[in-house]
Amino acid sequence: MNFKKSYFILAFLVAQFTYSQEGVAVYSDYLSDNYYLIHPSMAGASNCGKIRLTGRQQWFGQEDAPALQTLSFNTSLDEDGTSGVGMILFNDKNGYHSQRGGKLTYAHHLRFSRGTLDLNQLSFGLSAAFVQSTLDGSEFTGFDPVIVPGVIQKDSYFNVDLGVSYHYMDFFTHFTIKNFLASQRRELYSEGFESDNLSKYLWSAGAVFGDDSNLLFEPSFMFQYTSETKEKAIDLNLKVYKELEFGKLWGGLSYRRSFDGAQYVSGSGLEEQKLQWVTPIIGLNYDKFMFSYTYSHIMGDVKFDDGGFHQITLGINVFCKDKEWDCNCPAVN
Repeated sequence: MNFKKSYFILAFLVAQFTYSQEGVAVYSDYLSDNYYLIHPSMAGASNCGKIRLTGRQQWFGQEDAPALQTLSFNTSLDEDGTSGVGMILFNDKNGYHSQRGGKLTYAHHLRFSRGTLDLNQLSFGLSAAFVQSTLDGSEFTGFDPVIVPGVIQKDSYFNVDLGVSYHYMDFFTHFTIKNFLASQRRELYSEGFESDNLSKYLWSAGAVFGDDSNLLFEPSFMFQYTSETKEKAIDLNLKVYKELEFGKLWGGLSYRRSFDGAQYVSGSGLEEQKLQWVTPIIGLNYDKFMFSYTYSHIMGDVKFDDGGFHQITLGINVFCKDKEWDCNCPAVN
């Protein structure tokens, strides 16, 4: 790896260690029929309970590459669907740093609909999260200003996510504040790189369009803003659904771009590169089961590895109600 790449990667990793200790990271897995993973107000919003298991692996062939596993479940508590609950368990490992934790969610749904003839629903959700961070320096023998060699350090903290969602027929929008509380945490790193302000703001919106051929198109976006670093990024998404005799086949494409760039040394000067990645996704719903695969490819001149990020999601729908909404709304039907 040349010097300019080393400089960029070091800066990138320091930023990740400093500010990404936020629980479940915001990737593109919410597009695998799992908006609840990032928006607590979606707990119990669907006419079925949903169990989703995801596994994400980055940079195959690289030792201690980032990996994330999540297990989520959410369902409504009553027949009319006014109350919902959910749970998320996660395990996130990135080199010497790892996080484990869970979230418990309660959501309330206000219905303004005439039965199932139309969908008009306002939802509020709250998640209480517990996170344990570990910095394992027991086998670290090099030099790094943020790692104490020979020591395993741990820290645990609580936090809260708040969210609101609105569905009207084929339109939807969500707004969530992740890590709403400024948690007091013990510093795991030696140079004061950490901050107690982990809050992140997420805004999603989209709509579903279709015709008589049972082919549906769902354009959407998600904007995220990190409070401490002032970083901003946007996802531009398009999903397509096709009804088949044995189930539903769907696929899509997501493009993420940051508004802020990272500097790296190039020749005798500095250049800037913004984070960009493209994620194709394909999925299948068969009866009550769901499978999806996503592949994220980072774009740009400077990157750690030519390989991408692979993710598989397995799901099953449970406790389904007999009636569905009379709309093109895959997230809740």
